[in-house]
Amino acid sequence: MPEQPEISEPGAVAVRQPRLPAPIRAMRPRQWIKNVLVLSVPLAAGRLFEPAVLLNAALAFVAFCLISASIYLINDVRDVEEDRQHPKKRFRPIAAGELGTRPAVILAGVCGVIGLGLGFVTAIPLGLTLTAYAVIQVGYSTWLKHWPVIDLAVVSSGFLLRAVAGGVATGIVLSQWFLLVASFGSLFMVAGKRYSELKSLGVEAGTRRSLERYSQSYLRFVWMLAAGTVLVSYSLWAFENRGEPWLGVPWTALSIAPFTLALLQYALEIDAGTAGEPEDIVLKDRILQVLGVLWLILIAIAVFL
Repeated sequence: MPEQPEISEPGAVAVRQPRLPAPIRAMRPRQWIKNVLVLSVPLAAGRLFEPAVLLNAALAFVAFCLISASIYLINDVRDVEEDRQHPKKRFRPIAAGELGTRPAVILAGVCGVIGLGLGFVTAIPLGLTLTAYAVIQVGYSTWLKHWPVIDLAVVSSGFLLRAVAGGVATGIVLSQWFLLVASFGSLFMVAGKRYSELKSLGVEAGTRRSLERYSQSYLRFVWMLAAGTVLVSYSLWAFENRGEPWLGVPWTALSIAPFTLALLQYALEIDAGTAGEPEDIVLKDRILQVLGVLWLILIAIAVFL
């Protein structure tokens, strides 16, 4: 976080120093948690801990961190004036004047080149996936973000391509159920994000022009539709992929319970208007974290034992 005044006692104001330099904070390392999605395909296939698979998945993660950092920098340079009107985004390093636009553009170029290079060296399909992500996101930053519905689709594609990257980097075939869960799961999070932004910003929704075309009822319909589709798709995958259950227990079927509860817990955050930053929910919501760990344990037992 940038420097913010903190009142320690009446009449005295202390300044909280940021822990990271402005260039690093502008790359939004907190949001890199989204890139963990590249591990989802190897995990679901039960091959995550094969040395070659783990190495390629790790390289895909690093490459996506670099590419996404480049896109965040470009977005913040283009949106600097709008961000200065936003109650939270005005504290971002570029909007706050801590990092100049020229150094930010140079840093974005360096991250982009290294990220794409790493992707193509790891696997050509991964490099192509990263290129597609970068092109789509630059198009979003330039004009697509102002188009309702297209805005939702483009941002959702960012989550989906992260998951796809894990498959193409490791050579693991993507199942139809995985693609459905990843696609509608992405839409659920993005529609929830927009719903939370609209609910929390209220009359200030003009800081993002696409929000002016949405209503809370429409966005609620979208994230509820997406949540239902995700749950049905995941359940069908879980019942079809029992394999040889360890100790005779249908572990994948059992994983439906924490998966459903996690979905409901996240929906609670959306409904409260606090899911504007998904990574903050994942890092701070203890109930969601416990459910996530429980789900991960059940899936690990199912695919590795």
